[in-house]
Amino acid sequence: MRRLGSVQRKMPCVFVTEVKEEPSSKREHQPFKVLATETLSHQALDADIYSAIPTEKVDGTCCYITTYKGQPYLWARLDRKPNKLAEKRFKNFLHSKQNSKEFFWNVEEDFKPVPECWIPAKETEQLNGNPMPDENGHIPGWVPVEKNNKQYCWHSSVVNYEFEVALVLKHHPDDPGLLEISAVPLSDLLEQTLELIGTNINGNPYGLGSKKHPLHLLIPHGAFQIRNLPTLKHHDLLSWFEGCREGKIEGIVWHCNDGCLIKVHRHHLGLCWPIPDTYMNSKPVIINMNLNKYDHAFDTKCLFSRLSKIDNQKFGRLKDIILDV
Repeated sequence: MRRLGSVQRKMPCVFVTEVKEEPSSKREHQPFKVLATETLSHQALDADIYSAIPTEKVDGTCCYITTYKGQPYLWARLDRKPNKLAEKRFKNFLHSKQNSKEFFWNVEEDFKPVPECWIPAKETEQLNGNPMPDENGHIPGWVPVEKNNKQYCWHSSVVNYEFEVALVLKHHPDDPGLLEISAVPLSDLLEQTLELIGTNINGNPYGLGSKKHPLHLLIPHGAFQIRNLPTLKHHDLLSWFEGCREGKIEGIVWHCNDGCLIKVHRHHLGLCWPIPDTYMNSKPVIINMNLNKYDHAFDTKCLFSRLSKIDNQKFGRLKDIILDV
């Protein structure tokens, strides 16, 4: 199977969207909804959406694995955002209906500072060597996750830089109906983007862990392919999300042959998310840690060690995994 694309910028919707003036069910305090029309977007058609690979859109926070300090590192998403004055100018421009004119950004003065180790996302447009903001006024980027950084403690819990491994959830290689949690070499994940899910991420829509015993995992983007998707029609996709077990997911991401990523979210179709019984939680999951192959022991309090105590155990659902061992 070809390697699927990585998430390095905002993904367009598969349909042309329109704004409806009523409170958003996705974002609190947002007085409008962005809904899909029945027309496929030009981005989707230009990317040959009909030959793309559809995958489950997972609800977490985006991460990236690339080299830092000479070894593979996990990086957290950090968008560089405009300062208050620049944001006010930008919002006034958007509301002025003068979109025929181009908004001028002064990248050196208009944006809040970021750590020195910050890097722009790969597909960010450049002008005179400076990364430029997207249509939302943000410059997508990444910061490395250091071991003892409290701001990214949940990110840090899923990697071990001493042994250069990450905690990954994916399909079992011999059984597509079975999920597997394993320690994967970071070198195997280089230049990939992944989704961090778990107890303290985005309200924990998959019900992982508990406050006392949190559980977080990485899922490579494109890991969960959708096998029986209906035709690319608004009504058919709506019926699939509402009526099929496989449709109990946050959304769909299509990985196109040119590397482009196209999405649709349940909210685009007027549907709710999160939902009580997700498709991810309908599958059994097995723990496959096998930490004995390493020269010396992991910290006994770390997530790797705690999962190794239930190694080879099979659970009916992800939310059934209990770490109070």
